[in-house]
Amino acid sequence: MTTLLEQRRAGVLLHITSLPGKYHTGDLGQEAYHFVKFLHSAGIRVWQTLPLGQPHSDGSPYQCLSAHAGNTALISLDWLKEKGWLQTTERCHDCSGEECFTKKCLITKSFYGFQALADKKDQDDFRQFCKEKANWLDDFALFMALRGEFAQRCWNQWPDYLKQRQPAAIKEAHRRLQSVIDGVKFEQYIFFRQWHELKEFARQHDVLMFGDIPIFVSYDSVDVWANREVFKLNPQGEMSVVAGVPPDYFSATGQRWGNPHYDWLSLEKTGFQWWIERMRTQLEMFDIVRIDHFRGLEAAWEIPANEETAINGEWVTAPGQKLLSAIKTAFIQIPLVAEDLGVITQEVDDLRNSFHLPGMKILQFAFGDDATNPYLPHNYQQNSVVYTGTHDNDTTLGWYHSLTDMEKHRVYELLGTPAIPMPQALMQAAFASVANLAIIPMQDILELGSYDRMNTPGTTSGNWQWRFSWSQLTPDRVNHLIRLLKLFNR
Repeated sequence: MTTLLEQRRAGVLLHITSLPGKYHTGDLGQEAYHFVKFLHSAGIRVWQTLPLGQPHSDGSPYQCLSAHAGNTALISLDWLKEKGWLQTTERCHDCSGEECFTKKCLITKSFYGFQALADKKDQDDFRQFCKEKANWLDDFALFMALRGEFAQRCWNQWPDYLKQRQPAAIKEAHRRLQSVIDGVKFEQYIFFRQWHELKEFARQHDVLMFGDIPIFVSYDSVDVWANREVFKLNPQGEMSVVAGVPPDYFSATGQRWGNPHYDWLSLEKTGFQWWIERMRTQLEMFDIVRIDHFRGLEAAWEIPANEETAINGEWVTAPGQKLLSAIKTAFIQIPLVAEDLGVITQEVDDLRNSFHLPGMKILQFAFGDDATNPYLPHNYQQNSVVYTGTHDNDTTLGWYHSLTDMEKHRVYELLGTPAIPMPQALMQAAFASVANLAIIPMQDILELGSYDRMNTPGTTSGNWQWRFSWSQLTPDRVNHLIRLLKLFNR
């Protein structure tokens, strides 16, 4: 049987926050449905997003408050109004500042409307959701309620009796914060209901949803607070080592992410149950899932917590073979993609190949070495996913403009398409390649420069904010995209 990842397809990389619309950030409302219609009409069969978890204040989807919970900033207020749970004239008079904070207040008000006006079917559906997701939702709702009580401070700064989850203190917090807890659960119910409606609409339009799962979780998360045994922590709950990557293409000092490392021995004793439940949530949400930093399942870069950069770390092996075997046993078909960028060893390749997982090919990385460069199209295998660039890269136009004249000459010498401008030349190379799946960031389809990149690794401000407008998607650009898809049987 041919699996999802063995068919020749094209996709677009666009995070939900980058959708156009009237609010502070893109959401799961009508613009998302319009985007599915655009993909379908153009012949694009895959929509890849970034992780959809609840981020911290910096907005990074790779540092979230939960490995399961959805980002409530993506909830569509118009959907709530259509249900009648939020009055169309409702405004938030208690908040000032950014739209996302005002939006949160309105979602809270919609819970009151839901409790008063929702029919029995919807009320029962909410209760069933809370029951089915209780294994993560109960802890998350309490965690978020406590964060609110303690001015959004990290859990390791809470009073010791809550930091250490003393049973009596947890019971009292549940009693004291019950109404807030119920509100958090309602927000998650709405997020997942809206997401699954969008996913079903995409399925009806022959569009697969492609998600992204960060290999590590944030230290300031319910996962670490409620599952201390899963991570390498001392008895006080503090980290002695943190995650990151050594110096590479993106940074001369490496990247010090600051995430806790897994206690693989503890996880293995449970049959990797925490990971299986995490994967269950992702596979319910998406048709295909990318494991970010896949090489960390073979060995991860451990940095002493007192180091300011990632230079002075070491590789520590991980039981990736056992973990992936447990996941495969639990789910049979594993529609996974391995993000195998950076320092990749034969052991990492062997792990990926043993589970027949496609790796990633980034065309912007293809032109710096000789003809054996693994990112050059003539070196691809079919079981690959090719990108012009990812969310961490500059846009293709910005990347090309940053090259020297000699480097530009080499790019076109290898592509053999001197008459085709950028970014179309790189898009054509991706579509023409043998890789089963070719993904193009929306910025490249719109021919945008460096100003419109999504993220610059190693920086902490100005990221995750880019949004497009429909006016940028001109008929010429759409027609060119459709022509390429047909020309290369995508």
